[in-house]
Amino acid sequence: MDLHSVSEDESPRDVIARLLREDILAGRLAGGERLVEEAIAQKFGVSRVPVREALGQLEGEGFVTIVRYRGATVSTTLRKDNRELLEVRRGLEVLAAQLAAANRGGSVAAELSAVAERGHHHSPDHGARIDPAGDVGRPFHDLIVIAAGNDQLREILAGVNRRVAWGLGDDPEASVSDHATLAAAILSGASVQAGYLMDEHLRRDEQYF
Repeated sequence: MDLHSVSEDESPRDVIARLLREDILAGRLAGGERLVEEAIAQKFGVSRVPVREALGQLEGEGFVTIVRYRGATVSTTLRKDNRELLEVRRGLEVLAAQLAAANRGGSVAAELSAVAERGHHHSPDHGARIDPAGDVGRPFHDLIVIAAGNDQLREILAGVNRRVAWGLGDDPEASVSDHATLAAAILSGASVQAGYLMDEHLRRDEQYF
């Protein structure tokens, strides 16, 4: 496969990582299966350097295990690891929602207000479908952690999200409603309610994993 014909916007490392990730998630590469650098390089028509970089990236995401002198294999604990990380993520997001409510939206109160208003127009009576990613200029969960005002929490959450993002599903219709209700709770300063709503919202997301 010629990587230059796949995407002009991605580096060879990113393309290889993406395609290997897709094969792992689809079950085409089984847990414990060896990932031989030379064979992958030949398959994609590249040197071993971007392959090694891609495998390192996948190791950081939990998809691959690399043992010195033995090489890389597909992780045998991927689903278990991701389920545990989702639980960690939910706890951190609940804390972020509670802190955001204590700050009543902080520096992003105006953007959260736009989310709440957008959700109002999405009521069943209006019948319009709205893409939850289009609520505001920044992703909703990014707004929450910014509103929380805790830089350490923001950094830890970013690391967890990098590990679990590939396994997450979503119900777009439910997300619009959830985001609006959460935004309203945060803006009103209802910390307990915001934490509860975030917990319920993420539990719904996790069922798609």
